[in-house]
Amino acid sequence: MIMRVRRTRRRFTRGAAATALALAAALSCTQLPAAAETSPDADTDTATADRPRVDIKQLPVPPTVPQDGKCTHPTGCVSADWSGIGTPGPARDPRYVFLGLTYAGAPDSGPASVYRGNQVLVVRTDGGTFPNGEAWKCVTCGVTRGSDIDTSQLVYPPANELPDRKRVLVSNGILECGADGAEYAVTDPRCTPAKTRITPIYWNDKPLFQRDEQGVNNGREWRLSPDGQHLLFNVVDFKVLSIVPYVGRIAYDKEKGRYHLTDVSVLQNPSAAYQPMVVEDGNQLRLNRAGMVGEPRGWTADGRATLGIQSLNSDSMDAWATDLATGTSRPVTRNAHYTDPMQMSPNGRWLLAEEVNGSGRLDFISGLPGVPPLTAQAGTAPYVSGIRNNGNRRFFSPWLVDPATGRGFQINAGSDPNWNIAADPAWLADSTAVVYTENLACGANPTPHRCADSTEPGGRNSRLMLARFPDFKPSAPVTPAPVPDTTWGQPYDPDKAPEQPKPVPTGTYTLRGKAQGSATVRVTNNSAGTQTLGIAVDYRDYSDDGTHIINGTEKVEHVSNTDLGCTPGTATALACVKWTEDLTLSGRHTGTKRTGPDGFTLGPAAMLKNEFQAVGTLTTTIDGTAYRQPANGS
Repeated sequence: MIMRVRRTRRRFTRGAAATALALAAALSCTQLPAAAETSPDADTDTATADRPRVDIKQLPVPPTVPQDGKCTHPTGCVSADWSGIGTPGPARDPRYVFLGLTYAGAPDSGPASVYRGNQVLVVRTDGGTFPNGEAWKCVTCGVTRGSDIDTSQLVYPPANELPDRKRVLVSNGILECGADGAEYAVTDPRCTPAKTRITPIYWNDKPLFQRDEQGVNNGREWRLSPDGQHLLFNVVDFKVLSIVPYVGRIAYDKEKGRYHLTDVSVLQNPSAAYQPMVVEDGNQLRLNRAGMVGEPRGWTADGRATLGIQSLNSDSMDAWATDLATGTSRPVTRNAHYTDPMQMSPNGRWLLAEEVNGSGRLDFISGLPGVPPLTAQAGTAPYVSGIRNNGNRRFFSPWLVDPATGRGFQINAGSDPNWNIAADPAWLADSTAVVYTENLACGANPTPHRCADSTEPGGRNSRLMLARFPDFKPSAPVTPAPVPDTTWGQPYDPDKAPEQPKPVPTGTYTLRGKAQGSATVRVTNNSAGTQTLGIAVDYRDYSDDGTHIINGTEKVEHVSNTDLGCTPGTATALACVKWTEDLTLSGRHTGTKRTGPDGFTLGPAAMLKNEFQAVGTLTTTIDGTAYRQPANGS
């Protein structure tokens, strides 16, 4: 299948450079609105004349397991289940991409018996084949691996080839191929399972990702730096919704025969210089662009900065690049509504970000432009981000973004809305194309709702897509910069918990618009001063850009609500969050953001159970078009 999108030839014009926890919401059969129906934002969409051409087609994968569950194909069958085709990962040769995949139906004995469960493949992107006659080769099948290697992590996080092309990060280990003093790339025909080994990566003297008795992972969601030497990861405690980012150097311990993470830093800093809001001159408030890692998602092409997600506009989660040495942050998307999976092209010129913008899902809460992210400091991010999913429907679309301006466009606009992009994209090494997986939102899903049956071979519910940009000439990757082992964050101390930042103290402050106007901000914290429980804002002709002018009031507070399971005595982090909005937009666009008389309240189910449940209403209207919240349970 080939789908051609946006035939215009001109490129983007590159302009000057200018704590999120992603947990989700339950399946709907409603068709997504077309991209044109989303709320307008001139800062995020690129004019049609500026869009490069995009040619999209599928890449070959193993055949789907037959309905009888018995695979007879000599190189295995892919599971038909949702997410059977997992996450692609970058290779150092543009003819290849790595792919996490779940095999099914292998015989109990014989050569094909190794094609079972979660594995990592290398897939040809140029139409060529391997000696097995297929466009794919499994690089982990039949490879002996110890109990330290977590097979659940072979499908995701993405595999990633190291710069020497002799090693590949797979799951929580490093795969190497060779024997008798010779080393081979995994694409080499001489690289066989008998010559391949996977060596685990340890942190805290335990395998990476291993859970403790409380269920907390020893690192998760890791991403390899372009230098092949540093690993970015995080630790989440779901009981209190705490997420802490880390970075460390991968070093081989010859004595113990395994890799270790050394020189680990916590990418948080309690200093006010790295907080999103800073108090100056008594009661003057300033929004601060530093330390904006939130949930770490990857790296810039040169490895100087990490990519993470934090609020740029009110109730909208955007991508930020944060310098590893200085902690200085800059946004690389604009009003994405929510973005999470992303990868920067090896030449550093483009970001492929999976954004909710354009789907119509979050416009009711994220769509009003010009509102600063003040109420986000009351902990709204996990609640808003949870709305991006609806069971097996993910409201992500692939957006090609110029990271210098944040301007971009959806590369597959007009495609079948029942197919949703899944997990991380992977650029080809020459920066001419990007690979991503799609899952069918309906079909083989755990809910009673059905939207469409798969028309893919064997009725499978996942597929692997390749988007080529014919106007992009092949280019070499950026040379990775030296990465300091001493970062802007805190040195990791295994004997004590990282020091947590403190919020702006309880009080009343003034935030002045960069272009005009001001906002009065009232902050209410808990008695210990360690967590913000409420923020109320009064805007008076407030504008940061001179084109979006905000007036009115808004308030976010932690509340109890028995209908949503937030009863008195609930831990503050798992309270419900209530919005009260009465904002008016003027200038380039006109609009409002308003709640009903009882406000708008979300509970923990939005994050923890993939279930959208709200009490009250919230509606955003822009240029006469009203954007309303999803129905409960949808």
